[in-house]
Amino acid sequence: MRQKRRQPLTNLPIKVATKGFYEGFNKDVTITAKILLGLLILWAVIFPENSLSILGSINSFLLNHFSTWYILCVAFFLVLALLLAFIPRYGKLILGDQGDKPEFSNFSWFSMIFGAGIGVGMLTFATAEPMYHFANNPEVIKGMATGYGADNVRYAYKWAFLHWGFSAWICYSLVGLSMAYFSFRRKLPLTIRSGLAPLFGKKLSGRLGDTIDIVAVIATILGVAQTLGFGVEQFVSSMHRVGMGEWLINADGKSSATAIIVALIVIVGVATLSALSGLGKGVKWLSNINMWLSLVLFAFFLIFGSTFFGLQSFFVGLFDYVVALPELLVTVWQPNGTPVGDTLSTWQKDWSVFYWAWWIAFGPFVGVFFARISRGRSIRAYLLGTVVLPALMCFIWFSVVGGTAIDLTLSGIAGDAISGVGQEAQLLAMLDVMLSPGFAWIMAILVLVLLLTYLVTTLDSAILVINTINSGGNEGPKGRPHIIFWGVILALVVGVLLISGGLGAIKTAMVIGALPFSFVMVLMGISLVKAILYDTSPDKTSTINAVDKQ
Repeated sequence: MRQKRRQPLTNLPIKVATKGFYEGFNKDVTITAKILLGLLILWAVIFPENSLSILGSINSFLLNHFSTWYILCVAFFLVLALLLAFIPRYGKLILGDQGDKPEFSNFSWFSMIFGAGIGVGMLTFATAEPMYHFANNPEVIKGMATGYGADNVRYAYKWAFLHWGFSAWICYSLVGLSMAYFSFRRKLPLTIRSGLAPLFGKKLSGRLGDTIDIVAVIATILGVAQTLGFGVEQFVSSMHRVGMGEWLINADGKSSATAIIVALIVIVGVATLSALSGLGKGVKWLSNINMWLSLVLFAFFLIFGSTFFGLQSFFVGLFDYVVALPELLVTVWQPNGTPVGDTLSTWQKDWSVFYWAWWIAFGPFVGVFFARISRGRSIRAYLLGTVVLPALMCFIWFSVVGGTAIDLTLSGIAGDAISGVGQEAQLLAMLDVMLSPGFAWIMAILVLVLLLTYLVTTLDSAILVINTINSGGNEGPKGRPHIIFWGVILALVVGVLLISGGLGAIKTAMVIGALPFSFVMVLMGISLVKAILYDTSPDKTSTINAVDKQ
């Protein structure tokens, strides 16, 4: 006789406080995360040299022993997304009940996705990343191309597209897909632990689930801190460029401690106010604003930049990237005692592995946010909107904006005006080369405002998501004191690490924080496959949300 299949878990109670300061929140998750982050901040403040040394040693160990793990994780995520999107019975599944419609318009939905997922990075790295790879990349290391040479342009874009393309967005998208699937179809709480329900069942109501959510909160804080750190550096550089005072920059050209503190107060203050207004107001409003401002800046480069050069780079780079992607996803360079082999291994750890760790650390924040705004969309539409379209938009940005910088450098017009400054100032340096001082100042103001809106959108989204995880997936509690607290915590993490050790300190902490969550993400992928196979099996005994017939 055929054994009856076990019914899927559709009820996952999570203990939350019913009164007091933590009413509506899971105290074990919230308090533990606060203590751990508080200890990190105190450690960095009281023992800056010791903390940086120990974190650096841990970081080196992880990069030497887990580089292959990070690379294969991202390859697994992409293969899984490809299968889910293109196998019809899976791609048509709706993230919600039959008849559910999307809450947001396509434009607002995509604006929030793009703003939360990568907006700040676009302003810093659309110029800096292609310019760096134009100077050095694996092909240059292997002697196949010349740094700053015309023969290296297409290689520069192949690597820039790898780091900011499908591999980046799938790390966000997979978490969001898992959350949306189990929350909207299985009616489980909108929190990270729910994504592992098919594997661990009711055990997730206890300490195991608490541990998973704590890991997610820590990874979120450190991942957002990395983005905020880059953004603060560029924000200070932009304020200096528009004439807000020499006090912003130290003698060595770096942001002063005072400037970092002022920038964080402005950014975190505005972000906290936006978070207090909620998802449908502040976040949506700011996301629409920065999308329109981004289009204005992009239109400027289309009209006044090296458009033909950039579009040519886009199509050639996209072709090279797609053709090379299967190999790039699984290539791991190990040190072999030769100058080329050792340099390739170091390059990959400093770039590709760092990026995979960054995107994974960003995964819980962006993923839960994606899930919150994606109810009613099919799996195929979700993956198209959270992986393919934003990646293509990144490619176009990098091609037109970064292509203008490369063209100005390659032709000799810019000299070393762009390549000779830090990554946080390269966009502004390019505007100085392209425009008269007056017009360059106006564009610098636009960049400053756009940067602020992107930073605020990222930060307030992160605060809302952290509170969602801490409340066991319940979006009801506003938790005003907690919203303010997490804004302050983010400011302190970024400020303390930036002042004590620069961006390198934040990068080190982020890579360490990402590792535990990478294991959670792999398990989430396996759980998602198990759930989808169950829901689409011909002999399914459950009646959970059938495949959409439209």
